[in-house]
Amino acid sequence: MIKTPHKVDLPLPKREVSDPDALAGEIMEKLTYSIGKDAKVATPHDWLTATILVVRDRIIDTWMESTRNTYMNNGKRVYYLSLEFLIGRLLRDAMSNLGLMDDMRQALQSLSVEFDVIAGLEPDAALGNGGLGRLAACFMESMATVNIPAYGYGIRYVHGLFRQQMAEGWQVELPESWLAHGNPWEFERRESSYEVGYCGTVETTEGPDGEPRYVWKQGERVIATAFDTPAVGWRGERVNTLRLWSAQPIDPILLDAFNAGDHIGALRESNKAESLTRVLYPADATPAGQELRLRQEFFFCSASLQDIVRRHLQQGNTLAQMPDKVAIQLNDTHPAVSVVELMRLLVDVHGVAFNDAWEISSKTFSYTNHTLLPEALESWPVPLFERLLPRHMQLVYAINAKILLDARKNRGFNDHEIRQISLIDESGDRRVRMGNLAFMGSHSINGVSALHTELMKETVFSDLHKLYPTRINNKTNGITPRRWLMQCNPDLTDLLKEAIGPAFLDDATKLKDLDAFADDAAFQQKFAAVKFANKQKLAGLVASRMGIKLDPHAMFDIQIKRIHEYKRQLLNIIETVALFDQIRSHPERDWVPRVKLFAGKAAPSYHNAKLIIKLANDVARVINTDPSVRGLLKVVFIPNYNVSLAEVMVPAADLSEQISTAGMEASGTGNMKFALNGALTIGTLDGANVEMRDHVGEENIVIFGMTADEVGRVRAEGHNPRAAIDASRELQQALSSIASGVFSPDDRDRYAELMQGIYQHDWFMVAADFDAYAQAQRQVDDIWTDTSAWYSKTIRNTARMGWFSSDRTIRQYNADIWRA
Repeated sequence: MIKTPHKVDLPLPKREVSDPDALAGEIMEKLTYSIGKDAKVATPHDWLTATILVVRDRIIDTWMESTRNTYMNNGKRVYYLSLEFLIGRLLRDAMSNLGLMDDMRQALQSLSVEFDVIAGLEPDAALGNGGLGRLAACFMESMATVNIPAYGYGIRYVHGLFRQQMAEGWQVELPESWLAHGNPWEFERRESSYEVGYCGTVETTEGPDGEPRYVWKQGERVIATAFDTPAVGWRGERVNTLRLWSAQPIDPILLDAFNAGDHIGALRESNKAESLTRVLYPADATPAGQELRLRQEFFFCSASLQDIVRRHLQQGNTLAQMPDKVAIQLNDTHPAVSVVELMRLLVDVHGVAFNDAWEISSKTFSYTNHTLLPEALESWPVPLFERLLPRHMQLVYAINAKILLDARKNRGFNDHEIRQISLIDESGDRRVRMGNLAFMGSHSINGVSALHTELMKETVFSDLHKLYPTRINNKTNGITPRRWLMQCNPDLTDLLKEAIGPAFLDDATKLKDLDAFADDAAFQQKFAAVKFANKQKLAGLVASRMGIKLDPHAMFDIQIKRIHEYKRQLLNIIETVALFDQIRSHPERDWVPRVKLFAGKAAPSYHNAKLIIKLANDVARVINTDPSVRGLLKVVFIPNYNVSLAEVMVPAADLSEQISTAGMEASGTGNMKFALNGALTIGTLDGANVEMRDHVGEENIVIFGMTADEVGRVRAEGHNPRAAIDASRELQQALSSIASGVFSPDDRDRYAELMQGIYQHDWFMVAADFDAYAQAQRQVDDIWTDTSAWYSKTIRNTARMGWFSSDRTIRQYNADIWRA
């Protein structure tokens, strides 16, 4: 018989920050013993992995200490559930937060390895699409920075969001293979595996108290296995956990089928399970696509809730104590099914009475809304939901009955109001409303900018706000200055330290001290030199990737966002065409040289968004080859926008395009990143642009166009875009040239329907705002020609952006909602 040794807690050797020689020795040790390579034959990827492992070792010490302290204190934890975490590359981020950057560079240099070369080989984690996922990543870093015990929960996508390439100007979607060679940052946690079920039937039995008990007999099951990645806070003082779920089948191969010769069919269970975690946002234009999306969302929510409940009980807590020990934040509607999954676990698995379970659940959840678009709030056909999650459908009806009866009897809601708040939308085919579910099941519902929060109360959640008037609150988004200043713009960071000292590194509001230098000619010159160097870097990237030469002396005018009609890349392109016509028609004028840069991905099934990308490339092809432009205007669409590309484009921007239709952008965080890095914003009074104007000053931002109230009024009264087009000669000419095929000689009707949409309804107010936008652009030209005035404004943008740190946002979440 083998005796089990007594458990002994031995102190681990802590790896303190080392000098370059010690780091070089550790890198060589990892290269030899972890990778199995001799330095003479090591590839750049080998050096990258060895470097990551050395950095990771230093993170692990604090990671374990952070976890131990949280367990010992038995304090409240925050669990952040998000379908996206756009974390980007992690090496620079971790090294910067640990204070290792300079020593590690020297260590690698002593080994004849160029840090920038190997760091550029690290793949971007394809775990998100745009602002939603990047916000989640910033929040994970800030929660660690401000010392909040937290877990992030999401899906470990094998391919994630697609890799974007261009074929004759059209977007082509290819699989992103970021995990092809493994991920040295993550740790598989086989002990944290849970079964997740689908389909089947619900049986009723009698419980010990004589009350009915419901047993879900699952028809299908998969295994969710956890993979943990450390999330390092500033100065490495706390490390939290990003836990991502990977799906595996119960039986990886059906041997009977394989032995019978059905070699493909024998793997169907494996393929079915693995499809859950292959792709972010599978196209949902088909019933099969809708089903896969719902399966994905329930998969990660169920695994996360099982893990949270297990951890809570493991520490000796009771289920009644959950609201005191657990705060679950739903990042948008994608994790909303968590509300009914926690109810199922409490009622069916742990025997909690329904009303008690609802009180526990609703005090535990809080919900962040990111959109005012009703179609983006997610809803599922009742037959699909009931087939896939039969017990959850019963719970949805039970929750709905509880809320609607209370609203009718105690609050006097009429039929219209009842229809609006119901979890079941009956305006067409019956659907389960996930936004309403998230709202009903949470004690706090927050918007992400002041304007967005007020519009939530007036539009998508007006009736629910009437029912629960104290639940909606505002938490304006923020960005982490570690990633979006210190890491992506080290030269500007050094200049700021030289001017105002290092205090802003720990407290971004200290950037306000830079105001004193805004009109200082010598400082303006240094600030301009940093911007020029960043523009040279971006120009080099464009030249190497696309073979297009850019003049860094020109104004770099940048719009980088998910491609969507409400974000109005189309307005930008049409104004570019109008400017093109003006430059050719009036060569005698003193035009400001501009480079118009675009980047972003369109959803695979979003026809108009993909057509806008094609138009941008067609316009670029014509303008960039027209000799009459004389280099005064260039247009570039850079493919495959991701975090790493943003880290080059943001510091290089002179002008930041934030031009969404007023009332449609919840917040935006790109606007904050650009302004922090010394770009002037041209934008509408939408999302966080409103608060940015208030902080940087009206004179340091260029605002144009209708307000959200004006957009709503014009739509209600009946917008007549044709009148606006007829009144604007430049707009009329630009639309005509695009529609007639000037930019698409191979297919003259390619953009006719797109332009006709502006004539017929102009839902996104492109025609309505065009003249104001064009006039604002000429105002930008006037500011640019006065160099001192330009840098005075852009320096003040950097100085006054400290409030938009995600550290401030997270502290507000914690003070008002989580109380961790």
